[in-house]
Amino acid sequence: MKRTLLLLSVIGLFSSCRPDEESFWEYLDEKEELSGGEASVYDASPLAFSKPIPGLSNSDQLLFAVGNSFFRSNWVVAPSSTTARDGMGPLFNARSCSGCHFQDGRGRAPEYTGELSSGLLIRLSVAGVGPHGEPLPHPTYGGQLQDQSIPNVTTEGNFSISYTEVSGQFADGTSYSLRKPDYFLDLSGYGDGSGVLFSPRVANQIIGLGLLEALSESTILERVDEMDANGDGISGRANYVWDQIGQTNEIGRFGWKANQPTLLQQSAGAFHGDMGITSFMFPSENCSAMEFDCQNAPNGGTPEIEDDDLYKVELYSSTLAVPTRRNYKAENVLRGKEVFFQIGCENCHRSKMVTGNHPKVPALSSQTIFPYTDMLLHDMGDDLADGRPDFLASGNEWRTPPLWGIGLFQTVNNHTNYLHDGRARNIEEAVLWHGGEAESSREQYKQLSSTQRQELLDFLNSL
Repeated sequence: MKRTLLLLSVIGLFSSCRPDEESFWEYLDEKEELSGGEASVYDASPLAFSKPIPGLSNSDQLLFAVGNSFFRSNWVVAPSSTTARDGMGPLFNARSCSGCHFQDGRGRAPEYTGELSSGLLIRLSVAGVGPHGEPLPHPTYGGQLQDQSIPNVTTEGNFSISYTEVSGQFADGTSYSLRKPDYFLDLSGYGDGSGVLFSPRVANQIIGLGLLEALSESTILERVDEMDANGDGISGRANYVWDQIGQTNEIGRFGWKANQPTLLQQSAGAFHGDMGITSFMFPSENCSAMEFDCQNAPNGGTPEIEDDDLYKVELYSSTLAVPTRRNYKAENVLRGKEVFFQIGCENCHRSKMVTGNHPKVPALSSQTIFPYTDMLLHDMGDDLADGRPDFLASGNEWRTPPLWGIGLFQTVNNHTNYLHDGRARNIEEAVLWHGGEAESSREQYKQLSSTQRQELLDFLNSL
């Protein structure tokens, strides 16, 4: 491991005895209640992730509403009288964007074997890289396992998950248990599935994405330290991925491995991979050479989603507002924020940045935001590794996910599952799964008193 463990005694830096001075007030940032700057909304309801940013023009408000409709409505099998939304499949994972991002929130792993997609999909590849550094798709099953299909088309296969409980103990003697997932892939629909590399990916909340797209590349690169020159054990680096429109490699911003450069490409890729909907960016049906019935199935036109409609979905996903913080001035929350900084969580979960100029939505420009991500790749250790490279990202590396909104998952999506595959049943379990560059922070967390651990969780739940 790159990072030297810095085990702190319970009577050391994080003693349960509070200092006389209230140092936690130093961690209160001006306007930090507004996680998305002026692109924030005051809403803690089940629709907290579904509100447009303030300041949209009248024309953009209309486009937002239409994009919302395309995001939420089910696509249907072609041919259909619903010509604007036909062409689903032939192979797919979900019938709509909201099938994975319910109420614009976070998906989850299946709760039982045989449950259809609820927002977790399986990326597939084989060893090697493509001409632009991309993962090589499996020759039979492509780049993603589709576990659903239209009538008269054979489904590619399915997967199931089993969990093993792994127990541990905090320094104060309190015990905990983590669940370790084991995946079982059935790739039998079209023949041999050998040699496959796979990675489970849960659909993330989609708030504030336009703000992250508005960050300048130079801002993202400020914390790159590939050789750990400062010796803090953190060596974040950027991913550079293929841009379909620019026909060049650009900095990756979106996805668990930062494998998408723009929201437009992210949206088009999701339409293509998740629902089987072609676009001007991905004009061919998502069928391999071995999937003959898929190739011969009727389609919904070329492309199946019109360019203007794809741009409306892009605008919609760009302009979903970030909910404001709750209880951000409470002493327990500020003490938890102090611990967050002290044990090094902020080294990757960068608290504060300023956006640059957004080319399409002025309201996203020059905003001071508190996303708690550095947008960089970090080695998270063997326990979280998927063993599947993705452009420059190794099998151990993941992009730091934004933390804004995580305290509202229960309200919006009725669950509190975290991490890339949803294995963590709550925030504390997510912290305890951290390894690699975050191992020192995890070990320091385990040394905290129960009060301090709860204060850190209170802070995270305020985001």
